[in-house]
This record gives sequence, C-alpha cells and structure tokens, in this order.
Amino acid sequence: MAVLHITKNTFEQEVINSDRPVLLDFWAPWCGPCRMLTPTLDAIAAEREDIKVCKVNVDEETELAQEFGIISIPTMFVIKDGEVERELLGAQPKAQILAAL
Repeated sequence: MAVLHITKNTFEQEVINSDRPVLLDFWAPWCGPCRMLTPTLDAIAAEREDIKVCKVNVDEETELAQEFGIISIPTMFVIKDGEVERELLGAQPKAQILAAL
C-alpha cells in the first residue's frame, strides 16, 4: 500500500477510524531528516499490508500539527484503535520503526 497524505478532512476516516495500526509521520518538504526518512516509510508501506503509513505536511496542516503538539519534525506516532500508543522523535532506522509497531 502506498503512503497516504493526510489532511484535516481525511484524518478521522484514515487515522482515527482505521481498521489497522497507523504510523503517522509529521513532516515538511524542506526538512532534511524528513526527506531522509521518506524512502524508509515508502518501503514500510510497500512491505506491510497490516499497517497504514500516513504523512501530515505540517506547513499545510498546521491545525493537526498543533493538536499533536508538534515541536520538531520528523515526529511519528503509532496509533491503534484511534489512540496514540507510541511517539518516535527524529529520523529513526527502519528496524526501530518496525519494532515500535
């Protein structure tokens, strides 16, 4: 499955009401570590059908970023059954992200 780009309008349907765990990444195109993380997230999305990988552009979705208290990017959350279970700060290696899931 491809990485989904989330907006305020799609957040509830794609993240909160997801039938599987969600890896939610807050990022921006100008962020170097965010760009470094992109191939890793793309690979996870392609390899794991049992999870959903979603991205929120903090420049375009400031309200969502504020709701999650985003101070630095990249910041990722593991969300299961609509609840945040884990938070990962900074660019993480693939193995560490998979372990968090």
